[in-house]
Amino acid sequence: MIEILNHLVSEVEERLSEELDVAELASRSGTTEYHVRRMFSSLAGIPVSEYVRRRRMTVAAADVIGGDDLLAIAVRYGYGSTEAFGRAFRAVHGTRPADVRRDGGPLRSQPQLRFRLTVEGSTSMDARIVEQPDFRLIGHAARVPLIYEGVNPHIQEHIASLPANEHERLKQLGNTDPGGLLQVSADVDPDYAEGSELTYLHGVAVTADAPVPDDLDAIEVPTGQWAVFRTSGEHPKALQDAWAATATEWFPSNPWRLRAGPSIVSVLDRADDFSTATCELWLPVERS
Repeated sequence: MIEILNHLVSEVEERLSEELDVAELASRSGTTEYHVRRMFSSLAGIPVSEYVRRRRMTVAAADVIGGDDLLAIAVRYGYGSTEAFGRAFRAVHGTRPADVRRDGGPLRSQPQLRFRLTVEGSTSMDARIVEQPDFRLIGHAARVPLIYEGVNPHIQEHIASLPANEHERLKQLGNTDPGGLLQVSADVDPDYAEGSELTYLHGVAVTADAPVPDDLDAIEVPTGQWAVFRTSGEHPKALQDAWAATATEWFPSNPWRLRAGPSIVSVLDRADDFSTATCELWLPVERS
């Protein structure tokens, strides 16, 4: 996987003026676009699309300072007008091309990335692979922004809006694995960009033939394999640390890759104030 990501970075440099075809690169490398985009964003901290934009504008800044015609520069880097180029330039550098041409800056450079795997064993990965038949996720869904660290206040607000007895009712409805109350993230942006919207569902898992009450939302989940990671400790830090470690340590070292599907957190046990918890993180996977 590290080799594939470095190959992607090289192709970005070779094709700064062209549209990057991540799907084609992934296919040539024997993996999937979904897995490449998820691993890139997890390890680099930014989506592929944002990295490409920053690299284009980093290199384009030299052309702007050099005095090339602005429309020619815009076309060179894939923009149809100086206005579109100017918006992208300002989003990266915080200033207009004309100002940079006049003053020589300020400029914000995006260095070329290089991925390296450092095996430290810093995070103990308690994992198992599970084959799960068709099932449903049912509960209360809402669209929320993706937040990497800390408690997501939008999710917190969504859960707090539910009646006190609704959590117990949901637990009674659940009849298959993953067990217990679930925190489900679905319809996630392929680049996993922070701030992008996803569907969050607070609910439980039921068998594929179980009826769905009219007042609940449902997500159909097809048969497939899941990597299940058990975490315990400060919440949500322990869970978020384990999630990050799947990208930095587990996937690069194991013959599995992510496939499209919801990510599920099963809360097995927790303190009354939720300051600590024991959870299972379920990620949809397939053999790489």
